[in-house]
Amino acid sequence: MSQGSSQPSRPHRVAVIVDEGTNPFEVGCATELFGLPRPELGLPGPLYEVTLCAPNPGIRMNHGFFTLTDVPGLDAADDADTLVVPGRPDNVVPRVPAVLDAIRRTHARGARVVSLCTGSFALAEAGLLDGRRAATHWLWTESFRRLHPRVLLEPDVLFVDDGDVLTAAGSAAALDLGLHIWRKDHGAEIANAVSRRLVFATHRDGGQRQFVERPVPDVPDESLAPLLAWVQEHLSEPLTVAGLAARAAVSPATLHRRFRAQLGTTPLAWLTAERVTLARRLIERGEERLDAVAARSGLGTAANLRARLRRETGLSPSAYRRRFGTGPGEPVRA
Repeated sequence: MSQGSSQPSRPHRVAVIVDEGTNPFEVGCATELFGLPRPELGLPGPLYEVTLCAPNPGIRMNHGFFTLTDVPGLDAADDADTLVVPGRPDNVVPRVPAVLDAIRRTHARGARVVSLCTGSFALAEAGLLDGRRAATHWLWTESFRRLHPRVLLEPDVLFVDDGDVLTAAGSAAALDLGLHIWRKDHGAEIANAVSRRLVFATHRDGGQRQFVERPVPDVPDESLAPLLAWVQEHLSEPLTVAGLAARAAVSPATLHRRFRAQLGTTPLAWLTAERVTLARRLIERGEERLDAVAARSGLGTAANLRARLRRETGLSPSAYRRRFGTGPGEPVRA
């Protein structure tokens, strides 16, 4: 359902279900991601439009912080291209049947369904997740598995993209998944512009494991931030894990431990992901020479670039360029 970087004939319609006790943070994430004007993109109109919908016109938010009034009914989701279901803290309490019916109805007609944080409980209760991969907040992993044993829960990831159903782990992971949707719909270049507006990384490596409560070490590891920033400026160079370890003045084994602890991934996996992201941006900006893209991104050869891009996006470089390329003369979203 990717729309490319050109202006669509109409904005992609996003409906956000606000149920009794919904967490306001995830509602705010959805409206911030998809509901605000994006003048930084240099486009003549919005790419998304957002509406809230609820089982009742007046909805009391989590802990009674405030009440939303005059909220449209759940039938407002009937025209949505994407339905977003935020979480709420009382996950073992069944959702009202009208909310579950709206989720099922929306999915049955082919719309994309997205849950944020513990919104995955609602998707599972509606029957959308049986036999499918999904994510939820690490704190509720055991209760989720107990209530929904047929779901293939992945406890260590920030989000799961299972095609027409996408699930985010914790509250802040709503931003990770939202930016992934921007990248999926409109390419890495536009997603990067949106992430800068949010002051949030376009792609956070690692998973929830890095946030699970655990004892604080007596001597905490130093931050990887300086090394990561340096690598991002030198992706075209022949970098190795041993070389990165030497630059950080640690052994390769220590570097692996720090990457696992701070990012939840390996140095090589992180480096490859950064190179693929740079290659995507170069292709979107109009670079047609695959050898040049491969060299500048550090992927080495055009053959390796093709393989990595297809693995990441399912597209060949030429198909990716047709879908997401800006082309000469169009705004460069640096």
